Amino acid sequence: MKYVRILRDEKPVWGVLQGDTVRTLACPPYEGVCYDGESLPLSSCTLLAPCEPTKIVCVGKNYYDHAMEMGEGVPERPMLFLKAPNTLNHPEGEVHAPGFVQRLDYEGELAFVIRRRAKDVKAEHFADYILGYTCLNDVTARDIQKGDGQWSRGKSMDGFAPIGPLVTDEVDPADLPVETRLNGRVVQSGRTSQFMTAVPELLEFITASMTLEPGDVVTTGTPAGIGPMHPGDTVEVEIGGIGVLRSHIV
Repeated sequence: MKYVRILRDEKPVWGVLQGDTVRTLACPPYEGVCYDGESLPLSSCTLLAPCEPTKIVCVGKNYYDHAMEMGEGVPERPMLFLKAPNTLNHPEGEVHAPGFVQRLDYEGELAFVIRRRAKDVKAEHFADYILGYTCLNDVTARDIQKGDGQWSRGKSMDGFAPIGPLVTDEVDPADLPVETRLNGRVVQSGRTSQFMTAVPELLEFITASMTLEPGDVVTTGTPAGIGPMHPGDTVEVEIGGIGVLRSHIV
């Protein structure tokens, strides 16, 4: 299925995308799909971030080539950090950094949304806990990240996690193309088959330490090619079988 969140009568509702039509739901789809009997054409809908996370768990340096370009070596195990819920941003949303930020970077990534409470999940059972997969731009204030010596502030400014446009369970995360475009120019291109730690093992590693709740997001790392964005730029993250997440830098 392809899940979306949209505005209806100025209120957010979940829906299932079927072709060019959104069939709206009576409740979030974490425990199953319950249609409310209404539908809307997709062309009339404003898409919202397709999740409501208590936390966004991020994996740093999960592509070898990105680890090399950062010049800090390859981690021996998954490197985790968090983005706070205030970073959540919508498809077609605006990204704005505070004036003191000198370098604002894109990082296109595959992310997944948790379906049910997950603790001590074994890798072979990973699919039971995942609602579906989506695109995420791990926006980073690079100078702040490096200057602080830890990543919280540089990664968790308001609006620094555009996500969407939908969540789908119709893709296999093992080998998906991931591409980022800056003003139409390809700046990142990779495949999830290049992950140093694949999705099943990531979920096992993360849930050994922390409980994930329905709606939480795990984002899986970015390929090489990170670089700066400036006001007026448009950034697109496209993942095969999912779609295009577009953000506008202001």
